[in-house]
Amino acid sequence: MTLKPNELLNVAVTAAEDKKAMDIVVLDLRGVSLIADYFVICHGNSDTQVQAIATEIRKQAHDAGVALRGLEGMDAARWVLMDLGDVIVHIFHRDEREYYNIERLWSDAKVVENV
Repeated sequence: MTLKPNELLNVAVTAAEDKKAMDIVVLDLRGVSLIADYFVICHGNSDTQVQAIATEIRKQAHDAGVALRGLEGMDAARWVLMDLGDVIVHIFHRDEREYYNIERLWSDAKVVENV
């Protein structure tokens, strides 16, 4: 089963919300970049929470029939990057999110949802 990009986006956001991810922001990259259709950006307040958010997104994506294409940063849990194809998920530790501020780097992208 193949999910449409917006359906995959909903899976990722729901999973992040289930683990109490903070300040979830979705950027629409269509027309801005060929990397993906959407970025999901959120943060956790501890290494454990960051790992729990990533694990839940991986689980719910798998349950929806979506293969994880790439996963980086789980061991350090400071910035976990998950490649779900049309959706790229950035899960930061709170301190790292403030430092990198990737929302500013991708300011050309439209904010779809600010939860």
